[in-house]
Amino acid sequence: MIRFEQFSKRYGGRSAVESLSLAVERGEAVALLGPNGSGKTTTVKAAAGLIRPTSGRVSIGEPGRDAAGPDARKVISYLPQRVLFPEALTGLEIVEFYRRLRGVETSRTGEVLRLASLNGASSRPVGTYSGGMLQRLGLAVAALPDAPVLLLDEPTAALDPDGLCAFYGLVERRRREGRTLFFSSHQLGDVERLADRFLLLIGGKLAAALSRDELSDRLAERGTMRLRFTRPVPGLLERVRAVAHKAVWSGEELIVPGHAAERPRVLDVVRAAGAEIRNLIAEEARLDSLYLELVREKETDAGTRGRGDAER
Repeated sequence: MIRFEQFSKRYGGRSAVESLSLAVERGEAVALLGPNGSGKTTTVKAAAGLIRPTSGRVSIGEPGRDAAGPDARKVISYLPQRVLFPEALTGLEIVEFYRRLRGVETSRTGEVLRLASLNGASSRPVGTYSGGMLQRLGLAVAALPDAPVLLLDEPTAALDPDGLCAFYGLVERRRREGRTLFFSSHQLGDVERLADRFLLLIGGKLAAALSRDELSDRLAERGTMRLRFTRPVPGLLERVRAVAHKAVWSGEELIVPGHAAERPRVLDVVRAAGAEIRNLIAEEARLDSLYLELVREKETDAGTRGRGDAER
């Protein structure tokens, strides 16, 4: 449904995205991650046809059509990171304007206003709205068309709790209907909840791509088990290290990092050594820790390459 083929975008001498190639398939939910300035917004805007490539191609739909062409607009709905509407118009007037613009049936106006929890404020001028209410109004507008592709740029950045509930409801319903979702986010909870695949951009380049299963495996490898015992057992650490070589003592705790699948073997060793467990805590790694690790890896690699180039 969405294809980036060697997509690059430059602004003068600065490269925002460089040689990006990826595909988002029908019915797939793909999250775009990365630090500030990594090219996430540029990538989403290119899919929405709001940015034209400096080189390469971006296509939308089946069969693929140029994302910047008028035909592509029929198959997408787009929510920008920051929504702006004429402040003198009411929420209802804005939704009605976009409904007519997209050729959507009249009944959708009330539906999306209820979805975005704006019924009570829909008759008020937008200039009186809070930031969270504005974002909810943008969500209502994005929900108007029954588009096959939903493009969202930092969709929950300014949402209040009511808006978050509305957003999750919209996305989960669209996913059940087989729609395609492509979104950027700094909210890693959104990513874990919604995405089938996770793409990491660093410095405008694709640094990592993980499926949900691959992500689960990477997180499982970074889990930790913490053990406390009723009394010291001489030589316990050496025995545990035979099956989990990264195990260490930290005060009175035996820390055993590693994949969750290794834990039963560790416990067998502990029992065979005659150790009596007083407390056991299993901690699973989270996406935020893996994300930071990947970012540091790629930034370190980039710095090493830069020093190597300078030395040559």
